[in-house]
Amino acid sequence: MERAVYRIIDANFNRAREAIRVVEEFCRFGLNSAPLTERAKVLRHALCAAIDKLDAAGLIASRDTAGDVGVGKTLDSQLVRGDLKDCFTAGCKRLTEALRALAEMARTENTGVAETIEELRFAAYALEKDIVLFGEPAEKFRGVQLYVIITSSLPVEVISLAHRCAAGGADCIQLRAKEVADDRLFAVAVEFVRICRDAGVLSIVNDRADIAVAAGADGVHLGQNDLPAEQVRKLQLAPLIIGKSTHSAEQLGAACSELVTYVSLGPVFATDTKPGVQAVGLEYVRQAAKELAGTGIGSVGVGGITPDNVEEVLAAGAGAIAVCSAVTKASDPTAACRALKSKIAALSTA
Repeated sequence: MERAVYRIIDANFNRAREAIRVVEEFCRFGLNSAPLTERAKVLRHALCAAIDKLDAAGLIASRDTAGDVGVGKTLDSQLVRGDLKDCFTAGCKRLTEALRALAEMARTENTGVAETIEELRFAAYALEKDIVLFGEPAEKFRGVQLYVIITSSLPVEVISLAHRCAAGGADCIQLRAKEVADDRLFAVAVEFVRICRDAGVLSIVNDRADIAVAAGADGVHLGQNDLPAEQVRKLQLAPLIIGKSTHSAEQLGAACSELVTYVSLGPVFATDTKPGVQAVGLEYVRQAAKELAGTGIGSVGVGGITPDNVEEVLAAGAGAIAVCSAVTKASDPTAACRALKSKIAALSTA
């Protein structure tokens, strides 16, 4: 029976190691996230270190691939994968299953190793959750080029502008209504979300994570004095896009540590939307682009952006641009959106 235990440990160690490699590669090449890739790598090395405390030579000696009755036994759907995400999901399942089997078997040989592997199993569950909560919103936000912020306390104006901006090609629209009572804000948010959903546009609610969740919005945008992203994730019913305003390198670093979906960088230029707030300039956008490389976190330049300076903002490294007055105060918001979207498209293919 000892040989059988060794065979089970060897088989499940190989299975777990292969599975965590799939997860690691998903974080590296699918999400482009160095922090999540590093966590997967650390887990893989910790597993190898734990198994090294057992009889490594005995494990290898017990291996009998030719005599393994399970070799070649597969279900029709076992190796069918539709896309990279399917590969990741299957890898996570194999990983935690293998770790559970390892913990059970290792307990007959070394209780310390068994306890370590059990800790790694729970770490794997936490890693899977964090990857999904970061990855799904990041995938949604990746295609955003034009982000429109509707700042209004008038429900009729919000609804009208949402329709017009969606028709003009906005990829993402934020509802920013600071001075509206909760019951009215919720009602407006529900209609706002419906308009965006019907048009295939992402819907973001400013500040209010509770309203965003209750109304079914795609995400929430947080200011520096709003709830931390960790607390917002405790409220969500499904993975939320979480944006964070940043105005300095220090704030940018803090936002990155929260693994938000995107950061806004600004105000790039002086703007009436943020009176009295000093512009951060294009240099901050350049600096942020370097800091964000390899994090998988998106970026949006915001503040005083118009068709005349959008090229400068994108050239500085912003992943997308956010506008407010340039569209919402225009005589024809739909045409204003189309003009900006056309200019962005021309710049991306230049």
